[in-house]
Amino acid sequence: MKRILVPIDFSETSSNALEIAAQIAKRQQAEIVVLHMLGLSEAVLTKNEIQEYEEARYYMELAKKRFIPFLDKPYLKNIKIREIVQNYKIFKEFNTLAQEQKIDLIVMGSHGTSGISEVLVGSNTEKVVRTSNVPVLVVKMKNPDFKIEKVLFACDFSEDVILAFKNIQAFTNGFSAKLKLIYINTPYNGFKSTNEIEEKIAKFFFKSNSVSQEVVIYDDYTVEQGLLNYSKKGNFDLLAIPTHGRKPFLHFLLGSRSIGEDVANHANLPVLTIKI
Repeated sequence: MKRILVPIDFSETSSNALEIAAQIAKRQQAEIVVLHMLGLSEAVLTKNEIQEYEEARYYMELAKKRFIPFLDKPYLKNIKIREIVQNYKIFKEFNTLAQEQKIDLIVMGSHGTSGISEVLVGSNTEKVVRTSNVPVLVVKMKNPDFKIEKVLFACDFSEDVILAFKNIQAFTNGFSAKLKLIYINTPYNGFKSTNEIEEKIAKFFFKSNSVSQEVVIYDDYTVEQGLLNYSKKGNFDLLAIPTHGRKPFLHFLLGSRSIGEDVANHANLPVLTIKI
């Protein structure tokens, strides 16, 4: 891992994300690219060419000045930091920049408080997840002792998840972390017998040319509730989930909103999304 991108809006949430990115960067000897998206309104950018240029330059210089105190943090010492200020209007441009800058990981903060769904839905974080071809690490809490030693990967063992599976294997290998695979069996949509699940898992490992490994088969009322309930038992550092960019959210978590206060609070677990 050589470059980590951290979108910055100068909030406490983005500061928490930056601190976690710094811890990853130190372990991986990576560079951090901090990005501030101006989001200038059309009213500002519909003036004549000279006025538009002056306005844009003013706001960019203002943002650059805000970087000075924001990046003056002890945890950033000895890490190479590069600042970028852009006026993006659509989030596809964000993904283009990530590819141009050869970004390996995006780290973002989220205000979500009501389970995995709410971590991403209805926010700029969700928009980045939808459009990004780069893995996105979503964090909610300040964590000065962040580590990646145990990762739980949610998998439905369909063929389109094979690439995401290989990517999470490479990710965990890069941190010398242990990877645990889990299949959530629900009583409603897509219920399968034990034999059906085991057959599907066997086919998955065969088609992915991977060595078979232990898979946890966990029963619960929803996929989200199952993931959060099981993750509490294993004391995991990270929950990894494959995503479909063409759909508004994690493709197998739709319809799982009411999961109870205890489970919702445990959604503080960082979530890594990997594009299918």
